[in-house]
Order: sequence, then structure tokens, then C-alpha cells
Amino acid sequence: MASRRLTMKLLALGAATLAPWLARAADEWPSKTIVMITPTAPGTGTDTLARALAQRLTAVLKQQVIVDNRPGASGVLGISVAHKAPADGYTLLYSSASTAVIAPAIVKSLPYDMAKDFVPVGQTAAGGVLLLVNRDVPAKNVRELVELVKANPDTYSYGTWATGSSGHLMMEWLKKQTGMKMPHVPYKGVSQMLTELSNGVLKVAWADPGAPMPFIRSGRIRAIAISGSVRGPQVPNVPTLAEQGHRFDQLGWFGVFAPTGTPPAIVKRLADEINKIQASPEMATLMQSINFEPPPVKTQEQFQSIFFNDLQAWKKLAAEVAVTVDN
Repeated sequence: MASRRLTMKLLALGAATLAPWLARAADEWPSKTIVMITPTAPGTGTDTLARALAQRLTAVLKQQVIVDNRPGASGVLGISVAHKAPADGYTLLYSSASTAVIAPAIVKSLPYDMAKDFVPVGQTAAGGVLLLVNRDVPAKNVRELVELVKANPDTYSYGTWATGSSGHLMMEWLKKQTGMKMPHVPYKGVSQMLTELSNGVLKVAWADPGAPMPFIRSGRIRAIAISGSVRGPQVPNVPTLAEQGHRFDQLGWFGVFAPTGTPPAIVKRLADEINKIQASPEMATLMQSINFEPPPVKTQEQFQSIFFNDLQAWKKLAAEVAVTVDN
């Protein structure tokens, strides 16, 4: 008993000693460059959004915020780097839902636990994912695509930007709903996939709402559906999956995470600054221009709720369509 009391006193003393140091660290933050790791290649939708946020955070924090691209292993490499970083507010993670909540649902073993090793800080963008076809594919909507593929089983392949991406799981879900037989072609990023879709090498694909817009405007590819409950601002004539009889509520989103253990005062400061940026007319214009919904302005608690709810929702969906990935 005496030993236990001594241990408790030492722990209390340690906490009392550490608290002022943490408070000072938070007050002095940031005093040097902040690195925001994104687990995707330059030029991707995630990278574009990360750089837009980094530029604006640099202005308000009065310290450089740089984007560090660490693509590989469907996002696992970049998140692993962020996981190993000190929890001091100088290393952040900028992630899409695909890598933050879908990978944990399908990858058999990860070197980190998103729910335990990271703190959701702020959601920065949200939007549906586009279902696309090459211009020579006769289908103009989901019903016509289903009819075409069912009449020609295993003839039409579909592409996504990665194995285990939201596009991958959504199409497997749609295949199960409709009886389509389509092989999956995973790419290492969206750029090559869209190029091959526009050239006719690939016939069907899923992509984030922003990256395909130049190809859509040129007429080389056609969008026939978007996930979520809202049509894209740049493609108002493209109906949602739900409008076409296939309700799919999960949205693609993007957000900032900090390693667990980052001082709460720093996390709060970041969350507050991100929300100020999100509420700006400039950010609303940017989101509309890249075909995303209006910028979400969520409290940290609201983003945490979205994150944990989606962890469970995608885990359930992955089990339904039997998608797993060996890491």
C-alpha cells in the first residue's frame, strides 16, 4: 500500500512538473517550420488541397508550413512517417478519407492505429466521388452502364487511384447491388488513370471530384454519377447515385490530424485557425472551382465524430464486399 501511495505521489509530481512546460510550449508555438505530411504524390487532389491550406496557415501562424509528399503503399508509408514524428505540433498529417478511415477497414496489418495514434484536428474539404466513362462508352447514366456491363460480363474494366480506395469499395458495392462483372484495375495515382481513361485504354473509372474536370470539359471523358447527397458545383447536370436509385451516403473528405500526445492547446489553436480559413470567401471560391462542396466549418469534436463514425461505416462496407489488402 505504501509503495502504491509513493507511486501515485511521484506521478502527481511528474504531472505537476510537466504541465507548466506544456503550457509554455503551446504559448511559444509555432517557433519554427511546420511540416504537413500528405501520403500522396504531388499534383493529386489531396496534394492540391494540402498546399492550399499550408499557404493560408503560413500566413496566419507567421511560420512556414510546408507540404511533404510521401506516397506509397496506398498511403500507409506517409502515415507511418507522421506516426513516428514527435507529438510537438511541428509535424501534421493531411489525409483523405481513403487513407484515414478506409485503409484501417481493409488492410490486414498496419504499423499504426489511426484511432489511437492520431487526433483529428480539422476537416477541410468534402465532396462526392465521380463515376466516369470514356466518351466512346455509350452509357449516359448508371442504369445504362449496368445494362451494358451485364450484357458484356468481364469485358469492361474499371480503374481507381488505388487498391482499397473509396472508389474501389464503392464500385464493388455497386457491382454487388446490380450483378455487374467488372475487373478492377488499381493505379498508383489518379493522373495516369485519367490519361488512360481519356485515351480509351480504360473505359470506366472513379476519381475525386476535382482532378477529372479538365478531361470532362474537353469532352474526352463523361461523368455519369457522383456519390453523396449533393451534385458537384462544376457538374450540376450529373445526378447523384441516390438520384439514380443507389443510395450511398459516405462522402470523400480531407482533413488534418496530429500525432496523439500533441499538446491540447496546440491542437485547439490549429483547429481554430483552420476553421477561420474554412469560413473565408476565398476558400469557398476555391472549393467551387475544384468541384467540391462548400468548405465545411466543423468543430474539432464534430470532425472527430465524422472520423470515428466513418471508421465503422467503411469497416462494415468492406466486410460486405469482402475487400481486404495484404500490407
